[in-house]
Amino acid sequence: MSSVVVAGSFNVDHVWRCDALPAPGATIAGRYTTGPGGKGFNQAVAACRAGADTTFLCALGDDAGGAMARGLARQDGFALVAETSSEPTGTGGIYVDGHGRNTIVIGPGANAALSTAFIESQRALISGAKVLLAQLESPVETIEAALAIAREAGVVTVLNAAPANAPSSIGLLKLADVLTPNETEFVALLGRHVGERVEADDVATLDGARLHALCRELCGNTVVVTLGSVGVFVSHAEEKLRGDTQPYYRVAAEAVHVVDTTGAGDAFNGALVASLAQAPEAAFARHVRFANQYAARSTEKEGAAVSMPKMTPADA
Repeated sequence: MSSVVVAGSFNVDHVWRCDALPAPGATIAGRYTTGPGGKGFNQAVAACRAGADTTFLCALGDDAGGAMARGLARQDGFALVAETSSEPTGTGGIYVDGHGRNTIVIGPGANAALSTAFIESQRALISGAKVLLAQLESPVETIEAALAIAREAGVVTVLNAAPANAPSSIGLLKLADVLTPNETEFVALLGRHVGERVEADDVATLDGARLHALCRELCGNTVVVTLGSVGVFVSHAEEKLRGDTQPYYRVAAEAVHVVDTTGAGDAFNGALVASLAQAPEAAFARHVRFANQYAARSTEKEGAAVSMPKMTPADA
């Protein structure tokens, strides 16, 4: 059985690198590349390269994109179990500027067809894992089914509530032992489920006690808010500190030469679950520090899945 199961999306990424992100109505020149992506696949690659025995559950079209996903999984050394869809394999259009910032447009394709029946057929695989990781580029009811199966079996559940505009429910959030939004996703969840209006740019500067209180309103379990160049904020329920000595704290960002931030959040999530699976008794802060280092390293290369470093917790 795999120690980490990732349920989610695969996309064929089409990437344009340009000096500045295109404004409405503008036509600009850029450098084009293509390769693998999708939050689920990126996170599976990261978990595998971070040392975890990994299986990726997804939906793929019967096309060149699907063949690419299967071939790359074999090459990286993790298992890929796919539901075959009549829809084309998912795609992503990504623009990256000279500062490494990006904007992304997704064509869900087969990702939108990942079914609860397929997830149910993988019950034994999910139940035998140490950690399940999921995102929201697949149907919310399918992700909820995967989390519910894992929770029933006592598997640690991690939900990366991304992208920010994806549908979600309080029931879904309650199934997450660890919730990992970035600041944009965090404020979207607050507005949708708590009724709190906070600007994404203000999250990093909030007083720790205030940010902790907002996390406690949102989710009864651990919340990890990734804050890009500012670092990470961790908030635990008082009664479940996961080996830590304090209910909330910050971890500073690593100093690196940023080339491309595409996939950095996926790198963090994949590394986090890999570390959790490999050292389940360790303090949670240790897992967060490793994931923070791993994500920082991923920004030093261009691309999403291809930028994931080979770096295990023992190397950190």
